[in-house]
Amino acid sequence: MTRRRDFLNLLGAGGLVAVSPQLAWAAAPVSTNVANAANYRRLLVLVELKGGNDGLNTVVPYASPLYPQLRPRIALKREEVLPLDEQTAVHPSLAPLRPLWQAGEVAVVQSVGYPQANLSHFRSIEIWDTASRSDQYLDDGWLGRAFSANPPPAEYAADGVAVGSAELGPLSARKARVVAIANADQFQNLARMAQPRSGQGGGALQHLLKVESDVNAAAQRLSGSHVFATAFPSGAFGEAVKAGCQIVAKGTGVAVLRLTLNGFDTHHNQPGPHANLLKQLAEGLVALRAALSELGRWNDTLVMTYAEFGRRPKENQSSGTDHGTAAPHFVLGGRVIGGLYGEAPRLKQLDGNGNLPFAIDFRQLYATVLERWWGMPSADILGGRFASLPLLRS
Repeated sequence: MTRRRDFLNLLGAGGLVAVSPQLAWAAAPVSTNVANAANYRRLLVLVELKGGNDGLNTVVPYASPLYPQLRPRIALKREEVLPLDEQTAVHPSLAPLRPLWQAGEVAVVQSVGYPQANLSHFRSIEIWDTASRSDQYLDDGWLGRAFSANPPPAEYAADGVAVGSAELGPLSARKARVVAIANADQFQNLARMAQPRSGQGGGALQHLLKVESDVNAAAQRLSGSHVFATAFPSGAFGEAVKAGCQIVAKGTGVAVLRLTLNGFDTHHNQPGPHANLLKQLAEGLVALRAALSELGRWNDTLVMTYAEFGRRPKENQSSGTDHGTAAPHFVLGGRVIGGLYGEAPRLKQLDGNGNLPFAIDFRQLYATVLERWWGMPSADILGGRFASLPLLRS
C-alpha cells in the first residue's frame, strides 16, 4: 500500500510522485483537444546501456593495427570477433543478433556523439535525455517535448513507460502521461493490488490521492498475462523485456517503451563483465523481436540503443576503460534498412584527452525517430535542424 509519506517525500521532484514499486506519473494530463498528427501506432523501444558502453569492444575495428596497440590486454583477437565486413566486426557475445543482421534488420550507427562532450555520467545522460547542447540546461526530455507538441491518443493507457529504472530520462515532461517501473518483477503484483480508495484531508492530499488513483489505473491497464511462445532470458533485463512485451500485448496503447540495462561503467577488469552484458543485450533483443513478431508488431517497432557516452580507446591500468566520447549504437526493426552507418572510429585522430571524434550527432538519431518514424517535424523539439538518417523503409 502506498504510504502518504512516500508522496510527501517526493513532492517537488519534477512534478512526479512515486508509488511502490517505484512507479511514477507526471501529474499533468494530455489534452484531448489537440489534433494528433504523429503515427504513434509505430512503437519506439529505447534501450539505455547505463554507465557508458565500450564501443570499440562492441563494434570492433579489428583490421586496424592501432586497435590492439591501444588495448594490449583487453583487445579482442581477430579469430574471436564476428566480422560484418573487411574492417568491422562485433563482439562474439552478440552472436544471437547475427540472424537479424543477415535479415537486414540491424543498423549499426558508428561514431555517435556530440560537440564538447561531457565526461560526467550525470551531465552527459542529461544532455542525451533532453537533446540539449553541452552548455544548455533543459527540464523536459526530448520525448516529453514531442508528446507535448503531438500528444499520443488520449485513449492510450500511457504515453511512455520506462521499465527497469525509476528514472524517466527522455520521457520526463510536465505534460505527459509517463510511468516508471523500477522493478519489472513486481509490476504485475502492483496492478493486482491496486485498489481505488477515498481519502480525507486537505486539497493537497486529495490531489496526491487522485494522482495515485491515476497511477493505479494505468498499472491495471498496462499489465497483462499474455502467454508467449517466446522464452525470455533470465535476469533483470530479460524481465524488463518481458514486462515491456506484456504491456504491448495488453493492447491498451503506449507510444514508447524505455528499457534499461545496467553495468556498463567498466573501469576495472572489463572483458568478462562486458561480455556478459553484451550477451544479456543480444538475448534480450532477440526475445523482444520474437515476442513482438508473435503479436504482429515487429514491423511497427523501432528499437534504438543509447548511452551517456562511450569509453576511451586506450585501456587503463586496471584492464578496463575510462569515460570517453563517441560510440556505436544499434537500431533494429522490421522496417530498418540494415548495414553500417556513420564512420568507423578514427583511431588516428584522438583529441587531447585521448578520445574519439564523433561523426553522427546523437540528435540525428532522434530526428530519424521524429521525422521518419512518427512523421512529425523535429526542429522545434530538438532545438535545431539535424539531418535524419536514411535507415528506415517507409
